[in-house]
Amino acid sequence: MTARPDARPRSLVIGEALIDAVTRTTATSSSRAEPGQTVEHVGGSPANVAFGLAALEHDVDLATWLATDERGLRIAEICQARGVGLTPGSQGAPFTSVAHARLDPTGAATYVFDLEWQLAAVPQLETYGHVHIGSIGAVLEPGAGMVRATALTARARSTVSYDPNARPSLMGRPVDARRTIEAAMALSDVVKLSDEDVAWLCPGEELADVLQRWCALGPALMLVTRGGDGTTVRVGRTGEMGEFPAPRVNVVDTVGAGDSFMAGLVSGLLDAGLLGSPDARTALTAVTLDDVRPAVERALATGALTVGQAGAHAPTRADLGAMP
Repeated sequence: MTARPDARPRSLVIGEALIDAVTRTTATSSSRAEPGQTVEHVGGSPANVAFGLAALEHDVDLATWLATDERGLRIAEICQARGVGLTPGSQGAPFTSVAHARLDPTGAATYVFDLEWQLAAVPQLETYGHVHIGSIGAVLEPGAGMVRATALTARARSTVSYDPNARPSLMGRPVDARRTIEAAMALSDVVKLSDEDVAWLCPGEELADVLQRWCALGPALMLVTRGGDGTTVRVGRTGEMGEFPAPRVNVVDTVGAGDSFMAGLVSGLLDAGLLGSPDARTALTAVTLDDVRPAVERALATGALTVGQAGAHAPTRADLGAMP
């Protein structure tokens, strides 16, 4: 689980970096915040994925949309401290976006957003072996169209992963969001969703039918996370489906858990040579369920380590090696 190949393709993550303003409704033993107190963290789903990849020792840049206000400068400093580069043009926003997260007694988060999203052209796109897109940045205009155009251009030399990370309060009607999300799926080699995403996008439909239809759009690998119940995986070529159990942990909160899972998954697939180049894409299209098992297990481990701590914790390879 902790091996790392010598040749590491550089990755690009495209999407929002923002401030998570987190309010807890109850006290927890691991949080310093009192009930009702709001604490600000640097977050945003794609930014968390970038932080997670960097923590797992992958070279990664983030193409995002920040202001040079106090919050934006704080995000830029965190990126630098964590080894994540910001692409040129990422700091042209009029204000830095905020996600207001309210945690219920179980640690689950609900969000209200104050944001806008654009994307500057990414220079030297050909230098990246893998591109990850997702969440608000892939659906909110005017930037979403540029995200899809960038992913389409990148596919000539890069593999692409996608996490819709659906936000109903921002994405309108499910039928409309589904069209946009499926357009991004069609550009992607690996797609990860949560069971809540699937339930919102495809109410009442059988998961096996949904995954079969989505794999037909082009992804070689699709995964659906189910919290503490683990993950469902479908291999596009063979149609194999498998269930992977999640490690048992004490949940502090779920902030960033899906992003940590995504980082662990991409990390594992990069290490296995199944992402990072056109040749890796060819290899990915030929995999079996057993071939991707180590990457999925890494993803489950990183997700479990994250929910055991407050906020969007990014586990390291040393953390993974220390797991029981």
